[in-house]
Amino acid sequence: MLKFATVAVVVRNEKRAMKWWKEKLGFRVVTSFPHWITVAPRGANVHLHLCPDSRPEKGNTGFMFSTADAVKEEARLRKKGVKITHPVKKEDWGTIFWFADPDGNEFQVLEY
Repeated sequence: MLKFATVAVVVRNEKRAMKWWKEKLGFRVVTSFPHWITVAPRGANVHLHLCPDSRPEKGNTGFMFSTADAVKEEARLRKKGVKITHPVKKEDWGTIFWFADPDGNEFQVLEY
């Protein structure tokens, strides 16, 4: 089953933005790596991914889902006729694949 994981928010400076979300709104810092800072209110399952001064790639909506098993989820979506734009790939930081809706909007799925 897919669950929302992150939504991208374009910011001028990710560290300044992280500080603002933390100090002004009381959000917690969930992850803090170069080019991967996420914040969320306590108890939230969906995190804001603070993307430094860049637009997502063409077609990338900035929405990321999570799943317990990326290989199984990709196979399930393929069976339903969903277009997989980037098949499952294991990276140092995790396992991910991308799919597209009929309008070409792309969504990422990360194995958690």
